[in-house]
Amino acid sequence: MANLKEVRLRIASVSSTQQITSAMKMVSAAKFRRAQNAIIGMRPYSAQLTSILADIGSGESVLTPYHQQRKENSVLLIVVTSNKGLCGAFNSNIIKQTQARIKHYQELNIANLQMATIGKRASEFFAKHFDHLIASYDDMLDAPSFDAVATLADNIMQQYCQKQYDRVEIIYNRFKNSLMQIPTVEQFLPIAPDQERAGEGANNDYLFEPSREEILRQMVPLTLRSQFYRIVLDSLAAEHAARMNAMQKATDNASELLKELKLSYNKARQAAITNEIIEIVSGSEALKG
Repeated sequence: MANLKEVRLRIASVSSTQQITSAMKMVSAAKFRRAQNAIIGMRPYSAQLTSILADIGSGESVLTPYHQQRKENSVLLIVVTSNKGLCGAFNSNIIKQTQARIKHYQELNIANLQMATIGKRASEFFAKHFDHLIASYDDMLDAPSFDAVATLADNIMQQYCQKQYDRVEIIYNRFKNSLMQIPTVEQFLPIAPDQERAGEGANNDYLFEPSREEILRQMVPLTLRSQFYRIVLDSLAAEHAARMNAMQKATDNASELLKELKLSYNKARQAAITNEIIEIVSGSEALKG
């Protein structure tokens, strides 16, 4: 059994760690509430834009250059993780999902497979394990704004229209609730046809002013920017939820360990007192003899 000094040092160390994890949990909880409110407010707007766009473009074969399906010779993967750790399996799940997509496209013999990352955890990992990491946008997560995300989305849309890429996918954690984050692969370009509306006319009677083509020309980039921004907000909410849960589990584990250490300390203390009593009694008996 460890001596009393060693146990006291371990109790102090675990207690200090518990205070840190508890404080980090409270910080993450505050950030999570803000991120949750942001994504909950963004989702209806993004969904409505997508719905209107599907209604307006329903029944058309090729609507805009962003809808154009091409033979996939060049693919861009955009990987969204976090800048910081201590959030459980949040980052490792995305890395595993990305590795699966890389393997999938390698098996399809895609000639040009490239990657861009958002988040230091993905940037640091794939800089070592993937030869075609072309860009990292880690600073975007420090203070995410629609303008910054829209600028990146516009660059990707321009590159797609210039046929630098034939397909663009975004890999991220989709926020479901405070306890669940779902690794998701979402097709960004070309715009995937809505299977439920395929072959149907618009669900609403729209009067187009100016023309259907002009409205689509303006709405499609706006919808794609909103989709990209919604993905970033989704990932941030999922990150803070994962970190809050990880710190809660760490705090609980520290509490359990403290109970065990205090029990061990009390046993060691009692054993030391018993030994002292035995020594005193033995000495007293020796003097009597």
